[in-house]
Amino acid sequence: MTPPLLSLAAGVLPEFPPEAIVRAAAQAGYPASGIWFDPETWTEATTRAVQTELSGLVPLDIEVVWIRPGRTVPAAARRLIDAGAVLGARNVLIVSANPDPLETRAQFAELCELASAAGMRAVFEFLMISAVPSLAEALAIVRDVDHPAAGVLIDALHLARCGAMPADVASLDPRLLPYAQLCDGPLQLATRDHATFLTDAVDGRSAPGEAELPLHELLDALPAALPLSLEVRSRAYRERYPDPVDRARAVLEQTQRWLQSHRTPFPGAPRVAGTAAPR
Repeated sequence: MTPPLLSLAAGVLPEFPPEAIVRAAAQAGYPASGIWFDPETWTEATTRAVQTELSGLVPLDIEVVWIRPGRTVPAAARRLIDAGAVLGARNVLIVSANPDPLETRAQFAELCELASAAGMRAVFEFLMISAVPSLAEALAIVRDVDHPAAGVLIDALHLARCGAMPADVASLDPRLLPYAQLCDGPLQLATRDHATFLTDAVDGRSAPGEAELPLHELLDALPAALPLSLEVRSRAYRERYPDPVDRARAVLEQTQRWLQSHRTPFPGAPRVAGTAAPR
C-alpha cells in the first residue's frame, strides 16, 4: 500500500510564525507542510521567508479564509490566495462564520474562482464552532456551487463531533476530497456547548492511536494514499514539547507508528494499540 503524504498542520505550532512552522516540518522529516496566514502580520517579506523554508517540501495547504457576513470576498482573503499562488500551495482551507447560507455560497463560489486561477483547490471545512457545523451542510454548499476547484475537508475530530461516521465518508465522490486532516481525541464529550467544542478543537487533540476516534475505519473510508495533514492541536503536546522541531517530530513519529498498525499482516489480525497520550 502506498503511504500517504504526511503534512505538518500549522495548528500544531500555533505560537510560531509561518516560516518557523515550515522550517520545523522540514527538520522533523515531513515531506509536506501547511502554511498559516495571518493578515495582520503577513508581508511580502513573510512570503519570501516561507518560500525559502519550503525548499523540498510540498505546501499542502494555506489557511484560513473565514467567510464573514456579506456577499463579497474581503481583501484579506484575496491576499491569502495571492500568497498561496506564489508559494505553490495545493489547497486553501475555508471556514464560514456567516449564518446566511446564500451569502456563504456566493463567497465560496468566488473563492473557488480565485483559487482555481491560482492553481489551488478551495476546500470547505465544517466544524461545530462555525456557521456550517456538519458534513451534510458542507456537502450541500460544495455541491450547490458545483465548481471543479471545490472540495470538502474531512477532519477526524470534526467528523466525529457532528455525528457523522466513516461510512458517510466512504460514500463520497473521491474527487471532492483533495486531502484530509488526521488526529485523535475522545470519542465523546462530557458537554456539547461552544466553549467545550472550542477547547476540544484547539487544545484537546492527540496524535493518531493515542485516543478513541475510529481512525482505522476512517482511513479505510478515505481514498487510497490521500494526503493527510496532521492536525494535532494539543495543549499536552505544547506543554511536553516546547521546541517546535521536537513537537513536530513527536507527532510525526506517533502517526507513523499508528500507520504501521493499520497495515495488518493478514485478514482479521488484531490492531496494534497506540501509545498513551502525553500528560
